[in-house]
Amino acid sequence: MALTVALAGDTMLGRSVAEELRRSPEPKTLVSAGVREAIAEADLFVLNLECCVSDRGHRWPDPWKAFFFRAPPAAAKVLAELGVNCVTLANNHALDYGFDAMADTCTLLAGVGVHAVGAGANAGAAREFAVLEAGGVRLAVVGVTDHPEDYAAGEDSPGVAWADLHAGVPGWLTKSVARAAAAADVVLVTPHWGPNMTSRPPRRVSAAAPELLAAGATLVAGHSAHVFHGIADRILYDLGDFVDDYAVDPVLRNDLGLLFLVTLDGPDAAHMVPAQVEAVPLALDYCHTRLAIGEDREWIRERLTTACAEFGTAVADRTGRLTVDWR
Repeated sequence: MALTVALAGDTMLGRSVAEELRRSPEPKTLVSAGVREAIAEADLFVLNLECCVSDRGHRWPDPWKAFFFRAPPAAAKVLAELGVNCVTLANNHALDYGFDAMADTCTLLAGVGVHAVGAGANAGAAREFAVLEAGGVRLAVVGVTDHPEDYAAGEDSPGVAWADLHAGVPGWLTKSVARAAAAADVVLVTPHWGPNMTSRPPRRVSAAAPELLAAGATLVAGHSAHVFHGIADRILYDLGDFVDDYAVDPVLRNDLGLLFLVTLDGPDAAHMVPAQVEAVPLALDYCHTRLAIGEDREWIRERLTTACAEFGTAVADRTGRLTVDWR
């Protein structure tokens, strides 16, 4: 049997994207028909929602924080119509407009059938995993972030699932992954880790990833850099950006990205392993994402091939997609 999971990185629906969604709250506002068709090939779709979804709240009182992202309530339905099954809110924007807006985000997503992990009314809730099911296979999703500490949920206070990865992978996280492995057939850990605009994972990230696999993760898929990183065995270090209105770095090209389709297979649900990654090249226009073509696609191919080579991973170019075989 087989299961295909679509994975997208930083999805920012605030600022100018929010204005577009207010005018036209539809999936086609965010992504082209070609991107939607690729998503539809997957059994499940998980992404990092790098904003809150609400019409309430005030900016987090941090004088050093430069960016605050909030999407309109209609964004929740748009995500559901796009096929999103689960988002992680464990990131540095879930609390941009305070606790009420974060609570609205969870409520609105739940109301349209989209699971959310990585944030909650207290640390226990924020650290809880979600279990999705497709074709008789149960997929557990664990969300965690290594920044910022002041967004961290407390024993009796809301916030995100925060882990100080500079100090190593904390015991609560390995225990959560182990519990997820006991409750599901497949475990996806999706960390928001490392600094922005880097071309490869920092040391704390490359050290944490194998520990998460050892704890029981089937697949690790990170984000935060705003550009995609290389692929190692069962590890997608950074998924890059999916939708945004960001300024473009001319060297790192955060306007060129990938949608990842990970296929897992095995004799039965309890013995499924990641077998292949198909990476669909994307071009991120202002507030809208489409399939990359021509020189843009070639830049993505060369960049992914080079980044993967650092981990000894070969990339094939098949039928318009960049493919990594894990077995």
